[in-house]
Amino acid sequence: MARLIDYMFAGAALAVAGCSSAEKEYEMGSYGYDAKFLRNHEIEFLELTTPGGDAKILVAPGLQGRVMTSTADGDGGDSYGWINYRFIEAGEQNPQFNPVGGEERFWIGPEGGAFSYYFKPGAEQVYANWRVPAVIDTERYDIGEQTADRVKFTKSTELVNASGVPFRMEIERTISLLGADAVAEVLGMQLPAGLKVVAYRTDNRITNRGENGWTRQTGLPSIWLLGMFTPTPTTTVFIPYDEAAEGAVVNDTYFGKVPADRLVADDGMLRFKIDGKYRAKIGIPAPRAKGICGSYDTEKRVLTLLKYSQPEGPSDYVNGQWGEQQDPFNGDVINAYNDGPVEDGSIMGPFYEIETSSPGAALAPGESLSHRQAVLHIQGDEAALAAIVKQLFGYDLSRIISTFR
Repeated sequence: MARLIDYMFAGAALAVAGCSSAEKEYEMGSYGYDAKFLRNHEIEFLELTTPGGDAKILVAPGLQGRVMTSTADGDGGDSYGWINYRFIEAGEQNPQFNPVGGEERFWIGPEGGAFSYYFKPGAEQVYANWRVPAVIDTERYDIGEQTADRVKFTKSTELVNASGVPFRMEIERTISLLGADAVAEVLGMQLPAGLKVVAYRTDNRITNRGENGWTRQTGLPSIWLLGMFTPTPTTTVFIPYDEAAEGAVVNDTYFGKVPADRLVADDGMLRFKIDGKYRAKIGIPAPRAKGICGSYDTEKRVLTLLKYSQPEGPSDYVNGQWGEQQDPFNGDVINAYNDGPVEDGSIMGPFYEIETSSPGAALAPGESLSHRQAVLHIQGDEAALAAIVKQLFGYDLSRIISTFR
């Protein structure tokens, strides 16, 4: 792991390591613990805060402007993102992929197929040949604009896909911490009083800076946002789906068929068991997706919501499956992953992921595509959380909780 200059964003001015997180001892699992851990291991980060200081997020410029973690209750509050302590402590850089964690990171799709950015042309698409491009793994993004609750990053790069086609692009990523009024606007409802809330929006944009257009024949890049969180034995990811749409409800064969005691889809709601004990991944195709999904942790009573931009009408969503594909533009909009042991019994986490993707970017030179996502963590009284789920999804939280009990 590259050693980086450490600083924090406090109010509207940059300050060198001198906040309460560095002076106090916090329990593992708290935001203060994670802030101190990153500082002690020289991971550069910014802190975006609300005026009251309870809602905070840590953003790492040296890690592509990813949101490492967040809290709704100050330094002593729960830390919602998953951080790979073991990997960071080892201090070594992996030539394939550097899994540092983080609750929202920017990637480029597709991962597999003829237009993949993770395999060289002609390489068999197996793990030994898989490489995450440096621009979404190890390279630092430049800081453009910044305020107390907002920061913008930029990066220029060129990627070559598995068909040998180069893509010169400019990346822009803006992260904004949301206040109560913005949260109400995102959700279309006022949240009940007494809940702990942290929410942020990321606006991610890629622009074609090459001389040629990006087409279905050359391959289309997509914006791919991945969030990593800590599982519990009773965490459930839930994703509403359009019952009237045609085609499969869910792609549940990424790592083999997901068993029925871990995945249920009925009454327009998919539920996916998250416990960090069984490696499985699912995907929701575009015709079924409804622009929102979430998870619920019954132990800490944390409701996590993701709302994302999705254009109306048919769009080309890239296919991330490795190897030969019959249709490279029939991919998923939402993915969820439950970590678990691999063949040798080892495990990276455990963690779980919720992912969203933009359509493929069919762009002429100078044109741009953006993908926006809001991430909200709401913690507190379960009855109040159930009322939120009922209003947003038209579904009972109790049914989600009881699915795998």
